[in-house]
Amino acid sequence: MAAKIKKGDRVVVLTGRDKGKTGEVLAVHPKDERAVVRGVNVHVRHQKQTQSQEGGLIRKESTIHLSNIALADPSTGKATRVGFNTLDDGTKVRIAKKSGERIDA
Repeated sequence: MAAKIKKGDRVVVLTGRDKGKTGEVLAVHPKDERAVVRGVNVHVRHQKQTQSQEGGLIRKESTIHLSNIALADPSTGKATRVGFNTLDDGTKVRIAKKSGERIDA
């Protein structure tokens, strides 16, 4: 099955404490059905100083479930569902259901 959300996509968070935030997908883990989104679900870790690494507070994005994010419509920036179309040359492309625009360039 083709992936509806891929690395580099712009997504909107639908639920949780970061509801309404948008960000870029940094990584997708299809087996776990999770994704890492820039600026969303950020956790702070205390890092002890070592010879090779500086100590202090480290901010890191954690994964978020794919059901809690939706692709941002290219024209409006609002959440949209993803559909698929086949072009004349046989290639499969993703489209935004709200506006009908192609997502894949």
